[in-house]
Amino acid sequence: MTCTSNVDERMVPAYTLCAGTPHGQGEGVDLVVARRFKAARRHLRPNSTRRPHGVGVNAVKPSPRLAPRTDPEGPAPGSATICNMDYGLALPNFLEGSSAEGIEAAAEAAERLGFSTVWTTDHVLIDHAFEAEYGRIYEAILTLAHVGARTSRLKLGTSVIVVPQRQAVVLAKELATLDNLTRGRLIAGVGAGWSVAEYAHLGVADRFHVRGAYLDETIRLWRHLWSGSVEPFDGRFNHLTDFVFAPLPAQTGGPPIVVGGSSDAALRRAGMLGDGYHFSVAPPTAVAERVPRVRAAAESAGRPMPPVSGRVTLRFDAPPPAAGQPYAMTGAPEVVAAEVRAYAGAGVDHLALVLRETDPARYVAIAERFAKEVMPLVG
Repeated sequence: MTCTSNVDERMVPAYTLCAGTPHGQGEGVDLVVARRFKAARRHLRPNSTRRPHGVGVNAVKPSPRLAPRTDPEGPAPGSATICNMDYGLALPNFLEGSSAEGIEAAAEAAERLGFSTVWTTDHVLIDHAFEAEYGRIYEAILTLAHVGARTSRLKLGTSVIVVPQRQAVVLAKELATLDNLTRGRLIAGVGAGWSVAEYAHLGVADRFHVRGAYLDETIRLWRHLWSGSVEPFDGRFNHLTDFVFAPLPAQTGGPPIVVGGSSDAALRRAGMLGDGYHFSVAPPTAVAERVPRVRAAAESAGRPMPPVSGRVTLRFDAPPPAAGQPYAMTGAPEVVAAEVRAYAGAGVDHLALVLRETDPARYVAIAERFAKEVMPLVG
């Protein structure tokens, strides 16, 4: 059975990341939601209590610093785009030693230094084989709620939620609530996951084998609910007829949905359904190979190429990873800056730095060093 919704997937909102004032000065970096689908408003019921876009305290206002992208390989001229490279920090909500103090220190440093976004990592109940990495982990959405209450400018992203492990409507409510309470600062990074054991631990073992289909339908369902529509939604996994969904997200149409993954299915999903593509720990050469595939999927669906973001490990003054080890940006600041430029050349708009440090003081010191010694070299 195919799901039906009255939201045109070709007209979903796109978001963009754009540098504002120099990092560490003034207001820093804004992530701005650029709206391409005014027609989607007509799907709202006349008696909706939702504020029109651009009106009221929750409105997301376009930045005057946005510049149109003119290169033929990117979005159509007139759509918003990145100004140089934009940066975020992966919060230390995972790894042994993670703590509330470390998460809070990281968020404070990100806002002070001008990073645009902080991101959380998601797992719930992993098996012992991955204990060192994800055995101790703060829940991704609740962590962002805590950080959102302590900050005022930072965008709040999930990198990424394993959506099929969760109930789609409950997750839609959690994300809409978080976006509403933080005045439109949420970025919903989503993925299908990889751990059969974790799916089983959460009581949805059978869903692992249809996780891609579940994720595709969930994205459509979220947009249906977040649009304010009360029309029925009939899908393979969700059947809604008589329902009320409120409050709506602060961002018109809901927070941007960025799609993670490296498989062919994930790249197609990013291009055809996503507001962005979000990679994980992949070198610039790998990203450069994926971007044309995302673009081709977007074009096949009549959509522009979405922005590209991703998480990348940073280890100053360390040797390059050995063969077979996960990629990381390593070495002196000028070497790291060269890698950042390589990502930009591959089509990346935003890098979320994974510092792999949980001690608050050491985490902040690394973030400060990057802002002071690497950002100026990239331009």
